Amino acid sequence: MEKTITLLKDLVGVPGLSGYESAIHEHLRTLWQPLTDELQTSPMGSLHALKRGSGPEPRRSILIATHMDTIGLMVSAVEDGLLRVTKVGGIDARVMPGLTVTVHAAGGELPGLVVMPPAHTLPTDVRAGTLPLEYLFVDTGLLPPQVNKQVQIGDLVTFSLPAMDLGDGTISAPGLDNRASVAVLTETLQSLQRRKHEWDVWATATVQEEVGLVGGATSGYALRPDLAVVIDVTFGSGPGAPGHETMEMDKGPSFDLGPSTHPALYQAFIAHARAQEIPFHRYAYARGSGTDADKLQLAAEGILTMVVSVPIRYMHTPVESVQVRDIQRSARLLAGFIEGLDADFLDNLVPEEASEGGR
Repeated sequence: MEKTITLLKDLVGVPGLSGYESAIHEHLRTLWQPLTDELQTSPMGSLHALKRGSGPEPRRSILIATHMDTIGLMVSAVEDGLLRVTKVGGIDARVMPGLTVTVHAAGGELPGLVVMPPAHTLPTDVRAGTLPLEYLFVDTGLLPPQVNKQVQIGDLVTFSLPAMDLGDGTISAPGLDNRASVAVLTETLQSLQRRKHEWDVWATATVQEEVGLVGGATSGYALRPDLAVVIDVTFGSGPGAPGHETMEMDKGPSFDLGPSTHPALYQAFIAHARAQEIPFHRYAYARGSGTDADKLQLAAEGILTMVVSVPIRYMHTPVESVQVRDIQRSARLLAGFIEGLDADFLDNLVPEEASEGGR
């Protein structure tokens, strides 16, 4: 468990807001280089790492996709030494006032606080309840001339809360969406060093998922795998969270079934999890999954896609929380599934009528 905790804390400590993933990209390139045979970078900035299989060429391939970008803020204006900010991805404004942040200015990082004006200075219709982001500021403590010199519109702002070990394998940190899944993929690659697999494996860290599922769409076209598995996070159960809309933590990953999930692949994952005695949840989504799977399944002529989700609490806040045993179970699930792929897998998976356009 300690090895997984160390990996996770390492991953959440590297910045990588949507559209600005260069730091985490280079970090993962270094981390995955000894675990794979070939590394590529897409024009969008997604990282493609190939681990070749042992089967005869031409080999089938499976893509495991995890987005590496995180949510955060961007400076939109500088007023009297204070910074107005805008969202990068889906920020929950309810938790913003009082947060500590880091402003990534050209001259170096600056600490800051998310602050709000006194209530009596606000319009009466916003004084009660959650204050919209447009009324909040970031205060660096510097005088206006210093701020004007050091900070520019477009500078990025990230949450600066440290990762916390809450005990018994529960970790809280900003950016667990989706660094928890990046940890799953990294541990999968580590496990595959000790396993023989016939299929090629594309480990993919995509960009800009939080602002439009961008990297998943382009990586699917570039790599054109036979199968794709998207590893993301889902809502973990917690105080006040409806049980039918959340997944209990420390009970394994969630298998998500809906329009972006191939039903036969979904059943194959259930069969594999049961055979390996890996606990799992089932989740149904009626429209889009909200993950890279929505774009991956549409790439080129279409890709058979599966969605596996790791439960986390307090999603899109700076205190997202995950149980590392769910990360370990998910990695064991994926490594075992990949190990079991053989030349006949697709023939046994896809009904004959699917070749004529059915699913």
